[in-house]
Amino acid sequence: MNILLQRRDFTDKSTISVVYVDGVSQCYALEDPDRKLEDGGEKIPGKTAIPRGKYRIIIDWSNRFKRELPRLLDVPNYVGVRIHPGNGPEDTEGCILPGTGIPSNRQDWLLNSRAAFDALFNKIEAALELGEEVWIEVA
Repeated sequence: MNILLQRRDFTDKSTISVVYVDGVSQCYALEDPDRKLEDGGEKIPGKTAIPRGKYRIIIDWSNRFKRELPRLLDVPNYVGVRIHPGNGPEDTEGCILPGTGIPSNRQDWLLNSRAAFDALFNKIEAALELGEEVWIEVA
């Protein structure tokens, strides 16, 4: 399975992306601000989106959230990057938050994160159970 996180909206508080699963639009995502780490930008701990690149995803136990969650492997200078529910910048510390939409009256916010997360998590889990590798490309 291949997931593409196509970054498109950038503010000083967040980065909003469109998420595609195997080429089909799945949902939106919110991350911390994109500081272009892959181009030498400065990481501010807990307030910086991960660098662009391609990362393998596994599902394992999150001590913080007390449940199984997708985790991105081998993200340079990051540990424990997860995909999990959350609606705004205060809900992420380098993680990826899925949502079903972007409200027209509120910047740096996603709608229905739990529903979007559940749908994406189910696809990731099903692919892994079939023995597939799951990859995410952050572009």
